[in-house]
Amino acid sequence: MAENPEGGKKSSKTVSELALDEIEDSAKTEVADDEDDWGDRADIPDKSGSAQDLDAVSNILIRVLAVLGTTTMTVGELTKLGRGAVIELDRKVGEPLDVYLNNRLLARGEVVVIDDMLGINMTEIIKA
Repeated sequence: MAENPEGGKKSSKTVSELALDEIEDSAKTEVADDEDDWGDRADIPDKSGSAQDLDAVSNILIRVLAVLGTTTMTVGELTKLGRGAVIELDRKVGEPLDVYLNNRLLARGEVVVIDDMLGINMTEIIKA
């Protein structure tokens, strides 16, 4: 640990204290190493506060991609396709489809129909 100008050892500071020290060169408040950073227990955020933290990122757009199956074909085969053509995929009936968020596999699920719309029932969340 570095020594302070008074000759004693300098204790660690929280990030907010360091920022205050840089903004204003007033008296420096030191925090003991065994003291917690939260201060009062009422300052600790609960789970409902975490939902408020999501407001900052709630408007960010992400690409959701549901992959029923894939196949590989040549350009020549692709140009021969017409209305009513059937493309064979690499999945069997009943196998789960993959759900990607921004090209990253997030989950697997099954196709469901809700009021003439297709949806996905998530059956497995993929942990990174």
